[in-house]
This record gives sequence, C-alpha cells and structure tokens, in this order.
Amino acid sequence: MGYDKEIRKALDGRAKVVFPEDNCQFAAYVCRYFAEWFDGVDGKDFDVVHWNAGLHDVLRLFGEEPNTPIEIYEYYIERICQRIRKLCPNAKVIFATSTSVISEKMASDFMRYNEDVEKYNEAAVRIVTKYGFEVNDLYSLSKTLPEDAHSDAVHYYTDMGTEAFSKQVLEYIEKALNNN
Repeated sequence: MGYDKEIRKALDGRAKVVFPEDNCQFAAYVCRYFAEWFDGVDGKDFDVVHWNAGLHDVLRLFGEEPNTPIEIYEYYIERICQRIRKLCPNAKVIFATSTSVISEKMASDFMRYNEDVEKYNEAAVRIVTKYGFEVNDLYSLSKTLPEDAHSDAVHYYTDMGTEAFSKQVLEYIEKALNNN
C-alpha cells in the first residue's frame, strides 16, 4: 500500500494493475486471500506478480515474541510461492522485502525491530529464490531514505517515500513486462 496508485497511473493503458484494497497483513492472510484479489482476471493471464509479506508478522505486542514465529512465516511464504506458481504459472514473480522501521519511535507494547525484519527478509528471500522468483530489495532502499521519508515509525506514506518506492517497484515491474 502507498505506492499502488502511482504504479496504476504509470502503467495506465499498458497493463491492468490488480491490487487488494485492504492491507495484506500477515503471510497467512496473503496465502488465504491471494486468489480473491485477482479482480476477475484469470491468474494464467498475469504477466507479473509483485508481492510482499512480513511487517505484520514481525510485530511484537506487549513485549511478546513476533506475532508469527519465523518457522510459521517460512511455512506460509513457501505456501504462497506454491500457490502463485499454481495460479499464475506464466507470471514473472517478484518478492519485495519488508522495509525498515524506526523502533525508537514506537510504543513499547507495539514494537517492530529491524533485526526481526532482516531475519524474516532473509528467510523469505531464501525461499522465494528457490522458486526462481526475483527479489526487489525495498529494505535496502528504505535504509537509504532520511527519517522524514517516514509518515510514522513504520510507513512511508510521504511524497518522498511514495516516490522512492514507486520508482523502484515500477523499474522491476517494467523490466519484467518487457521480458515477458
């Protein structure tokens, strides 16, 4: 979310961009609802799938462990990869790593840590590359952005953040479309 409107605008007339209206939340949620987000398009007609899951999974509430234990996260990333291959067999698939956070600005009972984000990103990248999926490293991009690119401690819903992520996502999608 955040850069979807920019991607739709940039690809208007060249590609139909399907994006869920709700937040994709946890990896388990992506696995469950992936096919329902197709907006009437047959997955066999997809040229590119650009996706992500992770920031909800690493959320720590009330000082507890991450919402989704890493083993369960890995399980769902694996299932999502299998589901994408099954439902969108012709698509070039791109996994986007989760972005960095500013832990110091979060409430102690609602925390995310970059160490967790990095660990979960590494696990996901290990799995998605096994399926031949490309990786769009939004985490590395996010680390280069100044703090005022953040709209809060987690999100980048500012003009600067939206522009940076839109540009990189669009580069990956356009490259994939040109290669398909």
